[in-house]
Amino acid sequence: MTRGTADQEFRTAYRILKYLSENPDAQDTLEGIVEWWLLDRLTEGHAARVKEALAELVGADLVLERRGKDSRTYYKINRRKLKDISALVRKTH
Repeated sequence: MTRGTADQEFRTAYRILKYLSENPDAQDTLEGIVEWWLLDRLTEGHAARVKEALAELVGADLVLERRGKDSRTYYKINRRKLKDISALVRKTH
């Protein structure tokens, strides 16, 4: 991963956490996150970057993923980590 790609992934992860800290009841699919939470155009590049950021956030146990009845993957905040996420967002901003 190049420095520019890592910076973009970090910014994307930050934007996801910021959205979730402000909207803790939110949950959506990859496509919904790109289009609605981040207000980006859904392109292959955006989707790939968001998918990588989500994988990092899930790996850090900050975001939870679950398989819906429609077999799609949904993402939401790990409520047990909400205080940590809010502090991280404030610190990073």
